[in-house]
Amino acid sequence: MAAKVKVCGLMRAQDASRAAQAGASYLGVVLAEGPRAVTWQQAREVVAAGSGVPVLGVFGDQTLEAILQIRDTAGLSGAQLHGSSTRRDAERLRAEGLIVWRVVRIAAPVDLDRLVDAIPASDAVLVEPRIPGFLGGAGIPLDLAVAREARGRLGDHPMVLAGGLTPETVARALALVRPDIVDVSSGVEHGPGMKDHSKILRFVEAVVAHSPIT
Repeated sequence: MAAKVKVCGLMRAQDASRAAQAGASYLGVVLAEGPRAVTWQQAREVVAAGSGVPVLGVFGDQTLEAILQIRDTAGLSGAQLHGSSTRRDAERLRAEGLIVWRVVRIAAPVDLDRLVDAIPASDAVLVEPRIPGFLGGAGIPLDLAVAREARGRLGDHPMVLAGGLTPETVARALALVRPDIVDVSSGVEHGPGMKDHSKILRFVEAVVAHSPIT
């Protein structure tokens, strides 16, 4: 079975529509700080253009009440939890019907020890580089040997690999790490939040062509 694709950092309805048409399994909007942060109205437009593909909001340190309010306003299907969220927060959001991805950002081998704690109350654990001053991976790839170790520690729990993936590099990442889901943002852009539709299609095609047979 091919790995699934999430196209994140969407700011425009036309990009969401193209990602859905290309075969993305998830879409993402940033509702924290950063150059791809969107308003609630923009998030709602991405959801409407996504043709039913689940849209996850990327959250920082918002309260649970704020996340649920945005969910209700924009129609989000899930939450990708950065910041200081806890297992109890994740449990509450799942009880409210949201898909929950808990994030582990890795800068050193010791950060791998946090992976097991992120499994409970999550539908998947997203692994990405920890870059000072940035909420996400900032377009920088995670060392694939480290990512492979993360895959091993997560066992059978779904893993999302993020950080610097492109149509040209995703095949090697899939072969070495074998994530369940790959998350792409800057790797399919021609400017922050401005998706390149041909790159989206090439990325999805590369994932389908090079996913290891399971």
